[in-house]
Amino acid sequence: MTAELLSRARSGDQHAFAQLMDGYRNQLQVHCYRILGSVQDAEDALQETLLGAWQALGTFEERASVRTWLYRIATNRCLNMLRAANRRPRSQGLAFDVALPEPTRLGETVWLQPCPDIFLEGLPDDRPGPEARYEARESVALAFVAALQLLPARQRVALVLRDVLGFRAHETAGMLGTTEASVENALKRGRTAVHTRLRRASGQEPPPAPNSAAEQEIVTRLTEAFETGDVDKLVSLLTEDVWVTMPPMPLEYQGRELAARFFGTVAFRPGRRTRYVATRANGQPALAAYVLDPTTGLYRANGIAVLTLSGSLISAITGFDNSVLPSFGLPRTLP
Repeated sequence: MTAELLSRARSGDQHAFAQLMDGYRNQLQVHCYRILGSVQDAEDALQETLLGAWQALGTFEERASVRTWLYRIATNRCLNMLRAANRRPRSQGLAFDVALPEPTRLGETVWLQPCPDIFLEGLPDDRPGPEARYEARESVALAFVAALQLLPARQRVALVLRDVLGFRAHETAGMLGTTEASVENALKRGRTAVHTRLRRASGQEPPPAPNSAAEQEIVTRLTEAFETGDVDKLVSLLTEDVWVTMPPMPLEYQGRELAARFFGTVAFRPGRRTRYVATRANGQPALAAYVLDPTTGLYRANGIAVLTLSGSLISAITGFDNSVLPSFGLPRTLP
C-alpha cells in the first residue's frame, strides 16, 4: 500500500500524498513536540515537514524507509526552529496578584507546554526501534519532555532519535549530517543530563493505569479539595516530597508544607470561587482551573495543572497559564 501511494504521490496526486502522510502525522507531531516542548511550535514544524516532504518527493530515492526520510525532515525543521531568532513570542507563565511564598529553590527557566492526550492517539505502544530505551508512555511524560528542553539541541535530538525512536547510530548520523562518533558523544551527554534530572522521581510507586477508577478517584478528591478550599484534604493527597512548579517561572516548591502554603496563598484566598474541569495531558491527568469573575458572573479560564501520580498520591503538580487551553478544546469561560 505504501509503495502504491508513494508512486501515485510522486506523479502529483495530492490525495495519495495526504493518505501516505496520515499514517505518520501524529507520530511526527509528537516527535516535534518532544524536541520543541511546545504544542504550537510542533504544529508549525509538522506543517513545514509535510510541505518539505511534498516538495522533495521527486528526489526521494528510497535508500531509507519513508518513516526514516520523514523523521529526517522533521528533525531538521525542528533544529532550524531552535536556531531561529524569531520564534513564537513566549508566555511569561502564570500571573499572580499576590506575593508568593519563598520557594524551595529557583530552577532553570524552561519553555514548556503540556501536550493534550488527543495528540498521543495512534502512537505505537511497542518499541518503534531495536535500540529504543523508553516506552511510548514514558517518552511523553511531562517530566521527561521538561528534561529534554534543558539539553543543547544536538543532544536533545540525538537522545530522541536513538533512545525514544530507536534509530541506529548510523541512521541518526545520516539524518543529522554528522558522524556516528558525534552522535554517540551527544547521546552520552544527553543521557547523563536526563538521568540526573529525572533521578528525583526514582523510587516512587508507579501511577494507576490511565483512566482507571483509582486515577479518577484521586482527580475527584483533588477537585473537591480545590473547589471547597480544603487545605487539609489537599495535603492528604500529596506525597511528602511533592513538587509544585510553573514553567517557565523558575520557582519550585517542595514538600507538603510549602505546597499547602503556596496553594493557601494563591488558590484558597477568601472570596475566591473556582471550578475545575478534568482533562488529560502527556498521558497524565490534569485539571483546568476557572475563576469566578464577580462582575460578569462567568468563570474565566485561569490555567491548567498537570498531575504526576505516585501510587494513590500526587508527587508533582505542574501549572501552566490559560494560553494552552485552546489546544485542549476547552472554553475560555464557563457559566
